[in-house]
Amino acid sequence: MTNAKIRMMGITVTATVLVAANLLIAPARSEDKSAVLYKQKCAACHGADGKADTPTGKAMKVRGFADPAVAKMSDDDLAGVIDKGKGKMPGYSKSMKPDEIKAMVAFVRSLAK
Repeated sequence: MTNAKIRMMGITVTATVLVAANLLIAPARSEDKSAVLYKQKCAACHGADGKADTPTGKAMKVRGFADPAVAKMSDDDLAGVIDKGKGKMPGYSKSMKPDEIKAMVAFVRSLAK
């Protein structure tokens, strides 16, 4: 095998490893961003753990994410609540992009576990 072929194989392997690493890291970045947005926009009422055990959450009778009424909501329904709001909860369609709302639904679901 020539040096050029060996070098090309090395480049190909390196590129493959970098692509695979990026695919594994991308979901973590999305979750990190969702965690930051959640802390900024949601935690005051829903609590850091999603149990709604905060003074504001209790006063507004917010349900925790593990509550059966919330757990049975489809992802689309939950995204709609985040997008448009519900009751005293404001909608976030103007400050969150659709992909951020989708990622937030996944993050909220992770808190319910």
